Amino acid sequence: MNVLQREFALAWFKLAIASLLLALTTSSMAQSAPVDREAVKQLLSLIDQRLAVAPLVARAKWNSGGAIDDPTRESTILDTVSKQAEDAGLDKTFARDFFQQQFDAGKMIQRDLHRQWQAAHQGKFADAPDLTRDVRPTLDRLTPQLISALRTIYPQLQQEQTRQIIEAEAANLIRDDLHGTVRATALQALLSQHQ
Repeated sequence: MNVLQREFALAWFKLAIASLLLALTTSSMAQSAPVDREAVKQLLSLIDQRLAVAPLVARAKWNSGGAIDDPTRESTILDTVSKQAEDAGLDKTFARDFFQQQFDAGKMIQRDLHRQWQAAHQGKFADAPDLTRDVRPTLDRLTPQLISALRTIYPQLQQEQTRQIIEAEAANLIRDDLHGTVRATALQALLSQHQ
């Protein structure tokens, strides 16, 4: 190996080491970046707002006799969510899982209410909202807000501190229907990112 080849190899070696150090430093900084507690609170608040709609959906479906499960509509919404997430620079599989879990949590509330009403021989509600006119616009408004909040918090979900903040704040910000099962379902995608 002549002197020029040795200097060239040494320069490439130094460049490779510098690149590796930069990558490690960037990764370390990303892992230790402070958690945006306000962003976590915003996301949890939006989750709670979405869960708050579930009793309205339950009333509308009770009056109409509609099924709680609507796989066709859910699939359509999940396809739309995947597209919106991708457009926003958010992992679409994560977004899809997150929204599926929001659907599941909402349906848990609906099923519980329907069981209670059935046991009480509840008739039709005089003040039940119309699902299409009154309820779905609220859910449609919350969807892009949730995607935006998810995009903000997603890079921090790998940090243990983020998980701790989510768990602590969720106790105050998300309703505790069905002994915490609804809350746990709604948070599953967020908390599983750390594991």
